[in-house]
Amino acid sequence: MNRNIAVVGLGYVGLPVAVAFGKQHEVIGFDINEARIKELKNGHDRTNEVEDKDLKKANIKFTSDKNDLRDSDFIIIAVPTPINKNNQPDLTHLLKASKTVGSVLEKGAIVVYESTVYPGATEEDCIPVLEKHSNLMCGKDFYVGYSPERINPGDKEHTFETITKVVSGQTPEVLGVVAEVYDSVVKAGIHRAASIKVAEAAKVIENTQRDVNIALMNELAVIFNKIGIDTRDVLNAAGTKWNFLKFSPGLVGGHCIGVDPYYLTYKAQELGHHPDVILAGRRINDGMAKHIASSIIKEMLKKDISILGNTMTVLGLTFKENTPDLRNTKIIEVINELRDYGLNVSVSDIEANSTEAKKYYDIDLKGLAELDYTDVLLFAVPHRGYIEKKRDYLNKLNANGIVFDLKGIIEKADLKYNQSIWRL
Repeated sequence: MNRNIAVVGLGYVGLPVAVAFGKQHEVIGFDINEARIKELKNGHDRTNEVEDKDLKKANIKFTSDKNDLRDSDFIIIAVPTPINKNNQPDLTHLLKASKTVGSVLEKGAIVVYESTVYPGATEEDCIPVLEKHSNLMCGKDFYVGYSPERINPGDKEHTFETITKVVSGQTPEVLGVVAEVYDSVVKAGIHRAASIKVAEAAKVIENTQRDVNIALMNELAVIFNKIGIDTRDVLNAAGTKWNFLKFSPGLVGGHCIGVDPYYLTYKAQELGHHPDVILAGRRINDGMAKHIASSIIKEMLKKDISILGNTMTVLGLTFKENTPDLRNTKIIEVINELRDYGLNVSVSDIEANSTEAKKYYDIDLKGLAELDYTDVLLFAVPHRGYIEKKRDYLNKLNANGIVFDLKGIIEKADLKYNQSIWRL
């Protein structure tokens, strides 16, 4: 393989990709965030996706100067593709990255997109930008491919190198090159998709499938709560059947499961089809914060615990366990709902960056020693540290208090006095 590799966008997805290639090849790592470039040059990744020792092993030139991309003929674009306030795709970062790459693109280069998009976006939205700013013709002077990212923040088992890599290319020849480049670092193997649109579609349905299944679990949790039975007990019983799919209820935030389905529904509606099942799942999952908050209030009333002015504790603010990522977290919606009821909410998160929590959500994170005793303790995010030291946090709960356990890390045997537990 004799391609000069560059990775554009060094966040949760791009940096692990750059480091994986950088262990075996020379790589250009580009990001417009100069503070991020400085941090990486100093050998540290604040997202904790890449350990410092692995970062030092990688042969990467970190830069915010687009001119450093000129000698690269295999450019991977891995920038965020969020949704806007109307739940529609926001391709701003993707199109800006395409403009940047286009302005330095040389003949013979291959541009591979890893960002999540709807089927057709690479060819219909990105190629025109590349052509406009390069004055080159796609399919003649340069080529494109698509390889959906499968990075799972906080997961040290399923990494870039150990997950089967789906690749696609504009032509069979380009597909061959893309497959060869990724195969040089991905140990789990390569799957060659039939087309770029197929690869794009595969990405969005991976998380759409999870979203719909979690939505079913969430609806069941609401039903079982009304019946008065424990959802986890029901799932444990049903899970003894060999083909029962083991999903769990919970809040669905982050930048994948809670976002990707809207990319597919956008394209479906553009083509005149209303995706009933997918949107129903989204509606259920987006409504879980209100359900959890109202359930907390109801349980407090049942135990004659005062609400107005009382202070409760929330453990966890990030969108999922064992990651500092605060983007699109649904915990903030629960907190805001509880505040609307008149509760004071004290928040702890052993993984999150306190400066970012203050900046994005105006929340002052507290450590264990700073937490007061409380009548209500919400285990919102099951960080490893909370599981290992759950007794220390449970000791902050008053004798008549209630534990609200969203992820099933607390057992009834963990409680004492007149304490009680509520689970999804």
